Amino acid sequence: MSLLEVREIAKEYRLPGQPPIRVLDGVSFMVEPGEHVAVVGRSGAGKTTLLNILGGLDRPTAGDVLLAGESLFRGFGASRRRTRLRATRVGFVFQSFHLMPELDIVENVLLPTMTGFGCSSSRKEIRARACELLAKVGLGDRLDHLPTELSGGEQQRVALARALITRPEIVFADEPTGNLDALTGEEILKLLFEVNESPLACVMVTHSSAAAAKCDRTLTLDKGRLG
Repeated sequence: MSLLEVREIAKEYRLPGQPPIRVLDGVSFMVEPGEHVAVVGRSGAGKTTLLNILGGLDRPTAGDVLLAGESLFRGFGASRRRTRLRATRVGFVFQSFHLMPELDIVENVLLPTMTGFGCSSSRKEIRARACELLAKVGLGDRLDHLPTELSGGEQQRVALARALITRPEIVFADEPTGNLDALTGEEILKLLFEVNESPLACVMVTHSSAAAAKCDRTLTLDKGRLG
């Protein structure tokens, strides 16, 4: 069974008095366990909208997404199901990091564990895992630092550790190297694909041909459709 199955996803935005704007139009594909997939396309092609739908952060106008065989948008209790799946099977890495400036980096990494879903470990064990992940991404000596005390590349390393704290099966990454220089971006991609304990699937939106080349497969989004 595929880890992720995307079925005929469409997304429209409606403004009063204007015809609907269709951003996505019948997008379908599958991602296998451990597979790395890049989604490329021009600005405004709908890449980030698609990624947000795949992760259950946005709802499609039509279609469905199945994660590990479970529907994100159909059937009774879909909202709670999305929350559970995001908390237990999914990690997110954003271009702008989205770290909480008032929290130190360990506390930032721990944020996804505070949903109340699927966390049977003690707080001590979870904190130990956060520190271990930060050490793996090269920040073991910066644990008491705030995000504002780190470089952009270091902040993205924190964001990567945060994405992995719940041991997800798939990571959705939105331009994870977009705010970084080429060398730092390459290091982040290496960590994304290698730092997890087990093979990790990834869907990555990127403008970088170098980043896309690191993936197993590349999908091109153009005018709301996959080319």
